[in-house]
Amino acid sequence: MDGVSMPVKILRDELRFGSLLNAGRTFAFPCDAAGGVDWAGSTGPARRSRRLVWASVGREVSLPEVRLTSADRER
Repeated sequence: MDGVSMPVKILRDELRFGSLLNAGRTFAFPCDAAGGVDWAGSTGPARRSRRLVWASVGREVSLPEVRLTSADRER
């Protein structure tokens, strides 16, 4: 199968904050199985989002939960 791309399911953990005001909105950050996020290795926008999300816990977003998610990636 040289030269043929095949989609592959990649499993990863995400730290997810659900919106308390808009059921379809979620903030999610890649993390380890314990919910630890590598903030130092994150992009500037992700670090800014983190501050906004944590400041909104209980008012606009729920407490975080760790979820295993999958994404398709070309191999």
